[in-house]
Amino acid sequence: MEQAKTPQELFLSAQRKRKRLIILAQILILVIFLAQWEATTRLGLVDSFIFSSPSKLLRCFYFLLTENHLLWHIGITLFETIISFLLVTLFTLAITMLLWMFPSFSKVAEPYLVVLNSLPKSALAPLLIVWLGANYKTIIVTGMSVAIFGAILNLYTGFTETSPDKIKLVKTLHGSTRHVLFKVVLPSNIPTMFSIMKVNIGLCLVGVIIGEFIGSKMGLGYLIIYGSQVFKLDWVILSILILCVIAILLFLLIGKIEKRFADE
Repeated sequence: MEQAKTPQELFLSAQRKRKRLIILAQILILVIFLAQWEATTRLGLVDSFIFSSPSKLLRCFYFLLTENHLLWHIGITLFETIISFLLVTLFTLAITMLLWMFPSFSKVAEPYLVVLNSLPKSALAPLLIVWLGANYKTIIVTGMSVAIFGAILNLYTGFTETSPDKIKLVKTLHGSTRHVLFKVVLPSNIPTMFSIMKVNIGLCLVGVIIGEFIGSKMGLGYLIIYGSQVFKLDWVILSILILCVIAILLFLLIGKIEKRFADE
């Protein structure tokens, strides 16, 4: 005779079922959208030259894959995005720690960070290319410029909102500023850091594409700008869809790392 499930097992089973239903609904929405897209272009309700179609994009994907080194372009954009993201994470953490350890310095720097964060980064990209040259290093810096200032402001806010009672306890036990930082502030802000990283990965991708628009002959940004110039709109739409897939995969990867870190 089958043993009755405990309330905990029933709850976990319901959660797994709900998760499967959500994934199924997401897939169903995507399938319906693609089917309607294909049908409307075949019936002539939508101009396939302007909006393309799933079947045309598949043929375009095969052509670019075999004739135009699509994987190379994807790899270049992915490499620039990941390097930009890692540097943003490193510099954000280092600068925020300095701002927290030296409050007077943070008060001086805050208005400049706000102004830099508010600047349209697409306006900075041409200057960066003139200053640094049209190369992958400039594109990486452009990707960093989109994300880093907002990340510093958000993480610094998290640092300043750390529980004062915990900080007081460490200081009561004769802990130094370094002890407070590494034993209280940083551990308390790990969820905040992962939330910022999830946002930053998308912003870095946006910044890299902006840089590739202006000063690159490689990458998905180059394919988009070139395709729009010669009216190969299939190239443009396909590149945008690939960017969407990359953004989703990178976001999920950070989520997996966060979950594993939380489990430990």
